Amino acid sequence: MDIFDTFRASANPEQAGKMKSHMRDQFDYLGIQTPLRRTLSRDVVKTHKTVDWGFIFKCWEQPEREFQYLAIDCLGMAKPTLSPSDIPNLKRLITEKSWWDTIDGIDVIVGEIALRHPEVNDILLQWSTDENIWLRRTAIDHQLLRKDSTDRVLFEQILVNNLNQNEFFINKAIGWSLRDFSKTDLDWVRDFIERYRERLSPLSIKEASKYL
Repeated sequence: MDIFDTFRASANPEQAGKMKSHMRDQFDYLGIQTPLRRTLSRDVVKTHKTVDWGFIFKCWEQPEREFQYLAIDCLGMAKPTLSPSDIPNLKRLITEKSWWDTIDGIDVIVGEIALRHPEVNDILLQWSTDENIWLRRTAIDHQLLRKDSTDRVLFEQILVNNLNQNEFFINKAIGWSLRDFSKTDLDWVRDFIERYRERLSPLSIKEASKYL
């Protein structure tokens, strides 16, 4: 039995309905919660120390959301081996079946590639002004958890490119990214908020100010 059959054999229709409702009916679910999903797929994920894009896209094509989560788990395992040549495929994942749950798993994968290969920063700057909000959200949050390795100049430019927005998912991302970086450089974040307060949404300021 392959992982696709294994997942479907473990479906929980009652839980699937709850999960679908929680995600605003955006996607179908099998009803496999995260702990069980990771248990069922542990051995499969361990084999993906290098990326298998055929498998990743097969997961992405499945109607049930758990398969997209599996793809991201496999990408996480392969993350140290990913390179700029993988960015076009990651962009495809970002722009297909898009919602915050997959984007928040992919952004740090893109971010690690950019940290090892700074030439990717130019692509992220382009994404930060793209019409697709999920590319923009990826650009905003790709430096999460970098701490002192954060490129402050790039970070500020990407944020500035996304000020004066009414889009919830963009304003939330701005706030989260600033809040995360405030754990590393409180003064930088405080100064950013003061300089751009008139252009920041109340939501962004609220999220960013948690530790100020």
